[in-house]
Amino acid sequence: MLPDQLKHCLNTFYDSGLPITVLTGAGVSAESGIPTFRGKEGYWQIGSTNYQPQEIGTFHMFRRQPEEVWKWYLFRRTVCHQSSPNAGHMAIVELEKIFGDRFTLITQNVDGLHLRAGNSLERSYLVHGTLEYVRCSKGCTRELFPFPDGIGDKSRETDLTEEEKRILTCPYCGDWTRPHILWFDEYYDEDYYRFESSMKQALETGLLITIGTSGATTLPVRVVEVVLSREVPLIDINIAPNVFGRSAEKSGNGFFLQGSSGTILPEIVQHISLRISDHPGT
Repeated sequence: MLPDQLKHCLNTFYDSGLPITVLTGAGVSAESGIPTFRGKEGYWQIGSTNYQPQEIGTFHMFRRQPEEVWKWYLFRRTVCHQSSPNAGHMAIVELEKIFGDRFTLITQNVDGLHLRAGNSLERSYLVHGTLEYVRCSKGCTRELFPFPDGIGDKSRETDLTEEEKRILTCPYCGDWTRPHILWFDEYYDEDYYRFESSMKQALETGLLITIGTSGATTLPVRVVEVVLSREVPLIDINIAPNVFGRSAEKSGNGFFLQGSSGTILPEIVQHISLRISDHPGT
């Protein structure tokens, strides 16, 4: 059950007419069975050496071992495709339906589950990219290409066929394509990762809900810092205490709700829906 103070906060926000921003991280996808790939599920073996995601997910490694990096991402993509949106994803879709143009989703997740659940691409900022697109690794064009047909599900052990290698080449220059993912040795920008748009949203939003993110990457941290500096309410939902939850509680007008997004978000949606039915036309 939502605390009374939070219910009052949601009522006040809804009546304000201000924008709402939802910021999601790997915890939302974990509820669909997708590993975070930062633990034991994340390692990747090349020869006799084990590598962690921070080593595999880099442009430097891609230039050295393009096939191995592609194999890892194709395995990741398979795991994502075998998963389905959960109740947390569906509740975020309902928030977009309720708030319409007032709604923006900023997600760190690259699995595509938010869009599969029904969130619109127009109101979704994929700040770490998506496994559903590729682009030229050489940079001969800025164009994004939909993930090509002809590549099936992959296990850890599956090698690329010669035909798959051909499919994973740029149609313009013939070099490798790469996953449209923000790698660990790269930087946010606006064209690919909506950096400026996300910061603009932080300056305008009237409520920020952070879900399943530990605050380990730069852009989410910046967004939260800007929102808190404006004394805007922050609601953090996470299965474990974290820096965003502590910041929310310390701010004086924020909330940390410990639990799963699939349990807590539907309660928030239900409360807002009741508010609408009790105050039609507000």
